[in-house]
Amino acid sequence: MGYVTTKDGVEIFYKDWGPRDAQVIFFHHGWPLSADDWDAQMLFFLAQGYRVVAHDRRGHGRSTQVWDGHDMDHYADDVAAVVNHLGLQKAVHVGHSTGGGEVIHYVARHGEDRVSKAVLISAVPPIMVKTEKNPGGLPKEVFDNFQAQVAANRAQFYYDIAAGPFYGYNRPNAKPSEGVIWNWWRQGMMGSAKAHHDGIVAFSQTDFTEDLKSATIPVLVMHGDDDQIVPYADSGPLSAKLLRNGTLKTYPGFPHGMPTSNAETINADLLAFVRG
Repeated sequence: MGYVTTKDGVEIFYKDWGPRDAQVIFFHHGWPLSADDWDAQMLFFLAQGYRVVAHDRRGHGRSTQVWDGHDMDHYADDVAAVVNHLGLQKAVHVGHSTGGGEVIHYVARHGEDRVSKAVLISAVPPIMVKTEKNPGGLPKEVFDNFQAQVAANRAQFYYDIAAGPFYGYNRPNAKPSEGVIWNWWRQGMMGSAKAHHDGIVAFSQTDFTEDLKSATIPVLVMHGDDDQIVPYADSGPLSAKLLRNGTLKTYPGFPHGMPTSNAETINADLLAFVRG
């Protein structure tokens, strides 16, 4: 574990586990979490002989709680800083939710020379907010309300997300895990309210259409059709169609947080894609 300092003076925390000469899998977390959200994947791939890397996005987790730069350009540049610092080559980049947007924007902004494949899990691309070009998106008022709740009482808001729609715990016959709920809450509360407030705009209003179109590497799009955070119909299938070399894998009944709630299935499919 360590830190890298970006060009604008932000310290980005990262984990780097495994043999130096092994295939690298770089994990990108969702909003408002941290690298810890990838525990189930990092331990699994480490046991399979891979080198695993994950960072805390600026303002999140253990990275600097800087007041500015909470946008996809800075997020992508921060990833590049970690990649360059560690000298990573031909990594597979895996992003969940906001992290999926970060992955495809990093690939488009910094090129594919150091990237072999990418995976977008329950990811925000092409664009979440409703626009003339994206009539199936969510109204901007939804995200304005998110920001209002972060400002008013984010501790309660974060508990309600984790205990409800994020893992599908609000569905009939669901079996909530208090440990999972409180771990989500813990990660969220470690970060900066300013970063999380601004990050809502970054994940909801960034249009990743051209980023998706420009990618030539193999990209696996994984999405649950019961995703209550990033609705399936306006995300996974649309992203897969825009990608030149994209594959869509749909998971019936799986929630937004499926890397945790359905880790065994997700890990097996990730491993098959990495090896393929």
